[in-house]
Amino acid sequence: MRYSTTPAPKSIQQQVLRIISKRKAIKPTRLRVSSNLSLELGFDTVDVVDIILEIERNFHITIPDEVPLSTVGDFVTYVATHTPAHDWAA
Repeated sequence: MRYSTTPAPKSIQQQVLRIISKRKAIKPTRLRVSSNLSLELGFDTVDVVDIILEIERNFHITIPDEVPLSTVGDFVTYVATHTPAHDWAA
């Protein structure tokens, strides 16, 4: 399987932003790649776990517990680098 090493495709970034914004009813346009989920956006551990589960379902990947995911960009980067290219090239 081949994985992308280029910056996250817009489609992945848009899907990740949609999943994160849906959790707290935040407009996706308010989210920045540098936004810290807990410090800036008020997400708690349960919110983050729910986001991880939703991302895993949507992208057919598994995110290990030890992966540090604190910003929106962390999620986008992880998904972009762990999703087979054919899964998002639509």
